[in-house]
Amino acid sequence: MSQDAAQDDLIGTLEQGRRKFLALVDHVRPELHRYCARMTGSVADGEDVVQDTLARAYYELSQLTALPPLRPWLFRIAHNRAIDYRRHEAVRVSESLDAATEIADEPAREPDNILARNQAVRAAISCFMQLAPAQRGCVILKDVLDHSLDEIALELGLSLPAVKAALHRGRVALRQLPEASVPAASAREISPVLMRYARLFNAHDWDGVRGMLADDFRLDLVSRRKAAGRRELGVYFTNYESARDWNLAPAWLAGREVLAVRLDAHGAQPRYFIELGWSDGRVATIRAYRYVPYIVQEDPIELVP
Repeated sequence: MSQDAAQDDLIGTLEQGRRKFLALVDHVRPELHRYCARMTGSVADGEDVVQDTLARAYYELSQLTALPPLRPWLFRIAHNRAIDYRRHEAVRVSESLDAATEIADEPAREPDNILARNQAVRAAISCFMQLAPAQRGCVILKDVLDHSLDEIALELGLSLPAVKAALHRGRVALRQLPEASVPAASAREISPVLMRYARLFNAHDWDGVRGMLADDFRLDLVSRRKAAGRRELGVYFTNYESARDWNLAPAWLAGREVLAVRLDAHGAQPRYFIELGWSDGRVATIRAYRYVPYIVQEDPIELVP
């Protein structure tokens, strides 16, 4: 067998292993994203952490002799990656949890407090960033994802008293936060370049779209593949050319302007969204979230009237 053939076989084996691993964890991904979105304050950043988590887990798996309990293992990795992701920001980083003892001595402090759980579920994703990481993790896992205290202790590597203390303090801190005020979509202006891109795309004016791209343009089909340079765009545009029922609509998602992708111009519910990155008025990056449909369930996409 030639060296090239051996290399192709190795790459094929690695790719097959990666796909098997992704299939194994597929059922956990939506829950992981709900956690990471709140740990980072953004549905898009949360998906970045999910991708990073799975890449790290796949690497660690090659060093293990047996598969650990899947969910706690992935959540522990996700927690650490999410903290690393936001470490450069000026957020309260930690608090001492070693002295936590009997905190469940009043009804308001009970770990299963229903009012606290309802508040956490309704809270805006960005609100959780105001909590220290241990508090943030415990509140999200307990009140949003309904994990047990024992599960949380295993997932975050904390003692049970530490989990109870962080959960109580996080609930109190979350309750004291003011309501976030986000301007309505109609009160905000979408950038003209995004509007132009959507107009050209919907008209299938691919030459016009290409004219808006930067020379070092990068494409990221999140969770599927990445490409760089104009030559890599052929398949991407061809797919949309052959499916003429797709329509792009300028929209807002958690304060970021995006393109909502609908089945037609009158479709009420976006199927997914695309985020463009700009450099000197030209498109430098396209990130399409088509292959992670669970992401649009976490924060409403506000279509621009």
